[in-house]
Amino acid sequence: MKIRAKEIDFREVVNFWYKHNKRDLPWRSTKNPYCIWLSEIILQQTRIGQGLPYYVRFIEAFPTVFELANASEQQVLKLWQGLGYYSRARNLHHTAKEIAYQNNGVFPKTSSELKKLKGVGEYTASAIASICYGEAVAVVDGNVYRVLSRFFGVDIPINSTAGIRYFKELAAGVLDLNNPGDYNQAVMEFGAMQCKPKAPLCASCGLQSDCVAYQLQKVEELPVKLKNIKIKKRYFNYIVLLDEVKTILEARTKKDIWQHLYQFPLIESKENLNEEELTKKEDFLNLISGKSYDIRLFNPKVGVHKLSHQHIYAQFWIVELEEPIRDGIERKDILEYPVPILIANFVKDFGF
Repeated sequence: MKIRAKEIDFREVVNFWYKHNKRDLPWRSTKNPYCIWLSEIILQQTRIGQGLPYYVRFIEAFPTVFELANASEQQVLKLWQGLGYYSRARNLHHTAKEIAYQNNGVFPKTSSELKKLKGVGEYTASAIASICYGEAVAVVDGNVYRVLSRFFGVDIPINSTAGIRYFKELAAGVLDLNNPGDYNQAVMEFGAMQCKPKAPLCASCGLQSDCVAYQLQKVEELPVKLKNIKIKKRYFNYIVLLDEVKTILEARTKKDIWQHLYQFPLIESKENLNEEELTKKEDFLNLISGKSYDIRLFNPKVGVHKLSHQHIYAQFWIVELEEPIRDGIERKDILEYPVPILIANFVKDFGF
């Protein structure tokens, strides 16, 4: 893609803005690929404000890739708890083991090799390679899509095949070849803080005079994204079995949301159940095994837990048993287990 004078101005303005406005973030003071990789994995589909405390906790718990590799999966998932998209944490752990045990702690130095690591896609590989090793590869994330789309007035849907290809070429065309790492961070930061999704700061923007979207009053219309997400509704009935000191948790082992996290025994249904409907379920009867019990619904008003492609309607049924629970865990130990945020919120509200 041929570089025009306008694109050179774009680069200079973004770099200048970044120098004077960038946030002081811990991973920006290092070119250690472990730190950059960790920050990029945490910040996938996560805002910096939410991800920063997790980054700090991970670095404190696992200062190098070797400590992370030697941790148990349960430790990693527990530290990740609340960030969502838990496959990121499992992939993080898997890749840490590969780097530590097979590569003696050394990360690949090119984006093409980095992409071979589990959980590292093109964007993450480009970020690590450019920031740590100065490879001239452009990053394209949501912030970059937005800035380029508005400045150049591109209305090709960013999640279409044509759009992905076009913006990849456009990003490469305006890349600062002399300092790709800082420039990549600059354009992402510019999108996050200046050219924001809602209420962008156009009045104080150095790109305003040449921004096509601003000139045509299309800032709110760009970028364009195809809407094709179908939301699946699911109805979860958690059975919170209690005796005087114990409860039961079980791991989610199937390939589904929250794999390898822990939960109370679950009965999934096609709609919300009332007490009579629940207690007639074969799964419930098998779980109780003929024991005497008292049952009550903890949350009569059922809220919705929204995931990217699913809405979870969860009911928590408190079942107090008159007989001791033979297996299970002590209630006081429940906070040691990695659980979905939906379960964590219940545990807090219930007062375990």
